[in-house]
Amino acid sequence: MKLSQIKNVLSTLENVTFQLPNGTFVPEHFHVTEVGSITKNFIDCGGTIRKETVANFQLWDANDYDHRLKPQKLANIIALSEKVLGIEDYEVEVEYQGETIGKYDLDFKGDSFVLVNKKTACLAQDQCGIPSQKPKVRLSEMNNEPSCCTPGGGCC
Repeated sequence: MKLSQIKNVLSTLENVTFQLPNGTFVPEHFHVTEVGSITKNFIDCGGTIRKETVANFQLWDANDYDHRLKPQKLANIIALSEKVLGIEDYEVEVEYQGETIGKYDLDFKGDSFVLVNKKTACLAQDQCGIPSQKPKVRLSEMNNEPSCCTPGGGCC
C-alpha cells in the first residue's frame, strides 16, 4: 500500500486500527512513534546493484490506555514527514513489536489497516539456476523401470 493510498483511506475513517496477520488487533492505545523513509542499498546474489526505499511506520503500545490516535492526527504526522523529510509516495512498511520487531507490508480491508507478513525471495533467479516455473513432465516420458519399493519388492 502506498502512502497516498493511506492518506486517502484516513480521510474516510473515524478510528485508526491495525490488524495483525493472525487476526488480532494492535491494542487501540497504540502510538505511531516514527514515520520515516528507509533506503536499502544492496547487491543481489546475481551481482545486480539494487536500491529500495519504503515509507516506514513504527507502531508501539504503551501503558497509557486512554490514548487513541485519530485519523487526522496520523494524516498530520504523514504530512509533516513529507514536508520535513521529503518522503515521497513510497510503499509503506510497518514495524511492530511482537517477540521481536516484525516488519510488515500494509493492506486495507473493511475499516482496518492489515499488517501482511513479508516474504523473502531470490531477485536473481535466472542467475541462480532457479526455473521461473516448474517444468512440466509427461508421466509417459518418465523412466518406467520397476522400483524396488513395489508390493513384494522387499524394500519394506
